[in-house]
Amino acid sequence: MLALSRLRTYLELVRFEHTLFALPFAYGGMLLAARGWPGWDTFAWVTVAMVGARTGAMALNRLIDRHIDAANPRTAGRHLPRGLVQPLEVLALALAGLLLLGLAAFNLNPLTVQLLPVAVFFLVGYSYTKRFTWLCHFWLGLTVGAATAGGWIAVTGAFEPALFALWAGTAFWLAGFDILYATQDYEFDRSSGIHSIPARFGIPRALRIARFSHALTFGLFLLTGVLSGAGWAYYLGVLGVGALLWYEHRLVQPHDLSRVDQAFFQANVGVSLGMLAVILLDTLL
Repeated sequence: MLALSRLRTYLELVRFEHTLFALPFAYGGMLLAARGWPGWDTFAWVTVAMVGARTGAMALNRLIDRHIDAANPRTAGRHLPRGLVQPLEVLALALAGLLLLGLAAFNLNPLTVQLLPVAVFFLVGYSYTKRFTWLCHFWLGLTVGAATAGGWIAVTGAFEPALFALWAGTAFWLAGFDILYATQDYEFDRSSGIHSIPARFGIPRALRIARFSHALTFGLFLLTGVLSGAGWAYYLGVLGVGALLWYEHRLVQPHDLSRVDQAFFQANVGVSLGMLAVILLDTLL
């Protein structure tokens, strides 16, 4: 029972359920690259890589940001500020996640091994970007969007034009909703010298930047279909994803940020799972 309780604590620490944001895109990249089922081995190692990468990155983020989290009223209740876990435990969890990522890379193909140091650099570096640039949201988007690239490269062992379009679309999608999420910390970030787009440009302009990012996402997802030779089901599905993005921005207004959490989790899980469903349906048809 004690072990299960500790496991639950670790899963809560890294918000394991948020793996739903990136994992479907990794599977989507994998399916598009294979134009079908890539095999159980590839599927398994892509899953291991994604779980490891996100667990490692999130644990490091919590560790690196623990003092900032303790000072922020919104995040002061997280596990490290409350003393529910110790820094060495979180470091061990982060290293275990990165080791899983490395194990998966070595079981896929030579290119995934060569790109491993680059992936680790971006995963670790994100937590520091808010200390010096308001472009931190786009660093996060580029990093998590690499899940799509990872799924694709796991199959082909090569870069292709459609991969870059899907990666960029995923990156702008994630950056856009991270900007929305950061509006919650507008006052704290400004007073504490934390860099973010809302803190730098104000909430109304930040919301416009987020909308523009998601407009780019929609266009890049359409371009992915053109470059990958997708069928009608893909484009119909992307229209549905576009509707979800529109709905997300209807939820968050400059004068009303009360539904940011709803937009952050519900709408974006819908986008992520929706894109996977779209790609799966197009592959089957």
